[in-house]
Amino acid sequence: MAAAAHIFLPFSTSTSKFRAPSARLSSNGSTSSSSSGSPSLTHQFSGKPEADVIVIGSGIGGLCCGALLARYNQDVLVLESHDLPGGAAHCFDIKGYKFDSGPSLFSGLQSRGPQANPLAQVLDALGESLPCATYDSWMVYIPEGEFLSRIGPTEFFKDLQTYAGANAVQEWRKLLDAILPLSAAAMALPPLSIRGDLGVLSTAGARYAPSLLKSFAQMGPRGALGAMKLLRPFSEILDSLELKDPFVRNWVDLLSFLLAGVKSNGVLSAEMIYMFSEWYKPGCCLEYPLHGSGAIVDALVRGLNKFNGRLSLRSHVDKIVVEGGRAVGVKLRDGQFLRARKAVVSNASMWDTLSLLPVEAIPKSYRESIETTPQCDSFMHLHLGFDAELAPEGLGIHHIVVNDWDRGVDADQNVVLISVPTVLSPDLAPPGKHVLHAYTPGTEPFELWEGLDRRSNEYKELKAQRSEIMWEAVERTLGPGFDRGKCDVKLVGSPLTHRRFLRRNRGTYGPAVKAGERSFPGHTTPIPQLFCCGDSTFPGIGVPAVAASGAIVANSLVPVAQHSELLDAVGI
Repeated sequence: MAAAAHIFLPFSTSTSKFRAPSARLSSNGSTSSSSSGSPSLTHQFSGKPEADVIVIGSGIGGLCCGALLARYNQDVLVLESHDLPGGAAHCFDIKGYKFDSGPSLFSGLQSRGPQANPLAQVLDALGESLPCATYDSWMVYIPEGEFLSRIGPTEFFKDLQTYAGANAVQEWRKLLDAILPLSAAAMALPPLSIRGDLGVLSTAGARYAPSLLKSFAQMGPRGALGAMKLLRPFSEILDSLELKDPFVRNWVDLLSFLLAGVKSNGVLSAEMIYMFSEWYKPGCCLEYPLHGSGAIVDALVRGLNKFNGRLSLRSHVDKIVVEGGRAVGVKLRDGQFLRARKAVVSNASMWDTLSLLPVEAIPKSYRESIETTPQCDSFMHLHLGFDAELAPEGLGIHHIVVNDWDRGVDADQNVVLISVPTVLSPDLAPPGKHVLHAYTPGTEPFELWEGLDRRSNEYKELKAQRSEIMWEAVERTLGPGFDRGKCDVKLVGSPLTHRRFLRRNRGTYGPAVKAGERSFPGHTTPIPQLFCCGDSTFPGIGVPAVAASGAIVANSLVPVAQHSELLDAVGI
C-alpha cells in the first residue's frame, strides 16, 4: 500500500506511517488544566440513540469508513472520545500555533483514477477536494554527511555518487530497473474496489482482471515471476538482485521503516514498489495539505456531514454490547446504550478493541491471537513554536536525522524526523512564526515509562533526558541561530502521552507485523456484526493503508450493486 503517513512513512506519506499525541500539554510538557484538553471529559449524548452502523473512533480509518457508509445511504454514527476528530492525524492549537499531531509527509493526495492513493479515492467518492502545496525534496543528515535529497528518477543518483560512490549508483539503477516495471501489477487493483466478502470477485476480480493480466503480459516471463514476490519481504528482491552496497541497503531500510515501521526484511514488496513508483517516476512530487493535516480530517468530516452521517465528540465508548452472540451496539461511559442495527465498526487498535468486549463473548483463540501479536514501540514528540528569525533562510519542510547506521534505523534514540509545515503553510502560526514537530518514529520503548506517575519528578526528568536527542536534531537542523530558550511554545510528548490522548495500548504505533512471518488481520471478527478497521487490520500501518481499511469495511457492509455503482461514479 502506499501514498500519504509511517513518511506515516512514520512521517505520513502517500506512503506513510505515524501517530502522535493530542498535545494538550503546557509549555513545560505537563498536562494542561484546560477543560477542553482533558481526554476524560464526556458529555451527555444527544440525538437519536441508534444507527445502522456505529463507528468507534474518528481516526482516518474510522472517518473513511463512516463517510463512505453515509455516501452509501446508511445511517452512520461516529463516536469520538476526544473533543477533536482525527485521532493521530488531528491538529491542535496552542497560543495560535497549529500543530500536526501525527502524519506530515504525504504524496498522492490529489491523484485520481484506479492507481490513486486510497485516501484520494475516498475523498473523490465524497466529492471533496484537498488543496496542497507541492515540493520535491527533504534534508537528510546521516553519518556520511548532509544533503538535500530529491525525489524523481535522476536526482538521487547525484547524491549516491557523492556520498556512496559508483557502486551504489550502479546498484540503485539496477534496483529501479527491476522494480519499477512491477509497479503496474502492484497498483493494478484499486483499493476502493476491495471488499471483505465473495462480492470482491465482481467488484475487483472481474472488473480489473483484464488490466492485471495485461500488466503481467507486458512485463514478460521474468517480470511476471518477480511480481509473484509482491506479498513477500522486500529484502528478498534486494537479495535476488545481489545488492550489497551498505549505503543502498541502509537507505532502503530507512525508507522501509518510515513506510511501515519495519526494515526491508519485514515490509511487503508491494508497499515498497508502490512507494518507489510514487517517488522515483518522472514528474513526481510530495504534497502538504494547506492548513495542515487537520485539513484532511476536515474534508472527511465534511463528506460525512454532506451525506447526513453523524459525528459525536466527547462520546467515550466504554463497552461493545454483545447480545445473542452478536454486536448490537455500544455503552458509553455515562451508561447510555446506543443501538447499532447492522454493525459496530471499531477503529481502535486490536488490543483496545479487545478491552471493549465482554470476556465471555471472546473466543479463546481470538484473544490469544491478539495478545501474542507483537507491538511496535511508541514515540517521543517535541512540538515547538518560535520566531522565524531563529531559523535559517531557505529552510525546508522536512528533515531526517540518522545518527548511526550500525545501530539500525529501528534502534531507539537513533532516528529523528522533523517537520516545519509553516514553510509551506504559514497560516499554521502567527505572522513571522514557525511551528515545528520532531519525533522519534515508533522507536521509544514503553517499558521505560510503564508505571510512572505523570506528575512525578521522575517522569519529568525522564522526559527531559529522552527528549534531548530531538533537541539536538532540531539544533543541527536549524543551525547556530536557533535558541531553544526563546521558543514561545515547547511541548514534550512521551509514550504515556500517546496512551492517554490517543487511547493506544502501551502508546504503541501499531502491530509489528513482518511480511513473510504473519499478515495483518482481516476486518471481520468472530463476533457477528463486529468489524475492525485502522492500522491493526489489512493493509496495515500508514495513512493510505488505514484509509483503505476503512473503505474495505464500508464496501463490505453494502450490496455489490451499490458498491459497483460507486466505482462507476468515481471513474475507476
